[in-house]
Amino acid sequence: MVKVTFIKGSGKYDRMVIDRGDATESIECPKQRIIPHDMVHYAVESILHKRGFLGRVRDGEAADFRMAAESESDGVERLVEVFQGDAWSGGASPSEDMIELYQVTCRARACAPLPVLPDDILAVRSRIEELDAEWQALVVGQAMTLEL
Repeated sequence: MVKVTFIKGSGKYDRMVIDRGDATESIECPKQRIIPHDMVHYAVESILHKRGFLGRVRDGEAADFRMAAESESDGVERLVEVFQGDAWSGGASPSEDMIELYQVTCRARACAPLPVLPDDILAVRSRIEELDAEWQALVVGQAMTLEL
């Protein structure tokens, strides 16, 4: 089991620590007002059971922001971007609009989209809202740990 701990920072960055049991990696995560980018990954990947950045890390890849292209994880990345944009604008975009934007984003990046239904959008959004409530309640220096 891999544990991912997000630590709320005081400046422009939060920190993500990946604990594989026998080794750890630490990465600075630029603050973005909402939950950290890789926490959005956690919501998408855990609800949709798709292998994105965190799934690749869980499976042994280094937590590098320059991973080689891979169809499923590329599709996850585009969906994470759509959820981030939705959260930045209040988190209330209709599911159908988000799916349409996801399709456009995938086409623009020559990436195969994952099959996503309106209920999937609602389930991921709900998980993001739960994570965000927990994250916002933390003070600088406190941490939140998720298991992969």
